[in-house]
Amino acid sequence: MAKSSPAPWRKFMVVLILFIINLLNYADRFTIAGVLTDIQHFYSIDNDMAGLLQTVFIIFFMLFSPACGYLGDRYNRKWIMVAGILVWVMAVFASTFVPADKFWLFLLMRGIVGVGEASYAVVSPSLIGDLYSGKTRSRMLMLFYFAIPVGSGIGYVIGAQLSAAFGSWEWGMRLTPFFGAICVILIVLFVFEPERGLADEGAKPEKTLAEHTLSVVEPPEEGGNLLGYLNDLKTLVKNPTYLFSTFGYTALVFVTGTLSWWVPTAMNHAKAHELGLNSTDSLADTYKKDIALKFGAVTIAGGIVGVCAGSLLSELLRTGRLCFRFCRTARADPIICAVGALIGTPTLYIAMHLIGHSESGSYHVNAHIKS
Repeated sequence: MAKSSPAPWRKFMVVLILFIINLLNYADRFTIAGVLTDIQHFYSIDNDMAGLLQTVFIIFFMLFSPACGYLGDRYNRKWIMVAGILVWVMAVFASTFVPADKFWLFLLMRGIVGVGEASYAVVSPSLIGDLYSGKTRSRMLMLFYFAIPVGSGIGYVIGAQLSAAFGSWEWGMRLTPFFGAICVILIVLFVFEPERGLADEGAKPEKTLAEHTLSVVEPPEEGGNLLGYLNDLKTLVKNPTYLFSTFGYTALVFVTGTLSWWVPTAMNHAKAHELGLNSTDSLADTYKKDIALKFGAVTIAGGIVGVCAGSLLSELLRTGRLCFRFCRTARADPIICAVGALIGTPTLYIAMHLIGHSESGSYHVNAHIKS
């Protein structure tokens, strides 16, 4: 007897909820970047310690991601996400009450946030992969990852605007936990655990490079042992496409992560220098809000244009349509990624040098980098 697929509206509802949570995820990550100079003043920390905030978050995220992947392959992903988001919400909200003489505790809370986000970020794409197949899967994953630039841009704006409105940076961080709690309710009510591999039954054998990467390892049975997990890792290590994609993406995130974390702060320092101020503490909130708003808008616009243009160019190059009819290739995805990274390299260099000389020019070049 053929297994029935879930109703289309139910599947799209799951993707939409995951998109919203991913949006909040990245908004929370970069809310701090929008108020980083205020946090530095509150805890009396230098740039090294301010950078450590993101480093600790990433270390916790990195260490707990494999464990969350192991659990997600074997147990109900819905409840793993619920547990992770609850940890994230409580850690973010609690961190806003840490006193000025307990920076180490604030640092620890940011690490715990990384644990919560790892549980969600690792299992969500696989859940979408089990709901859809073929080109529809790629489109839904594209929608899911749209949340990265949009959420990041919203984070800058939320952090600076709420901080200025309430006169305290803590309030800039208290909005995302509220919506995170609502998302937990949405997951419990509407998200379901799809049968693993059901979406691929009856699908065409041809797969894109992205689909091959998603299905390198067959999903194990629930409750599988540690030996099976180690075998999965061995299989991944033998996959050159996976390895080189991972190394390349790591390098790219290293650059964009640094850019996203420090550019708003650098622009605050540049504006303070332009006005003849000795510190960003003396910089009016209106300037800080304006910088965060513009950088957030650039992040959102650049991300949307980049995702849309990258997807379109990759599809044209893969199918050999229009001007790509003489250079059709199945390797369209990595080629477009590489070309985008190469274009971003000189523009990044120019943007860094423009920060202290031309604010508008720096914003325009940053838009090219993020797209």
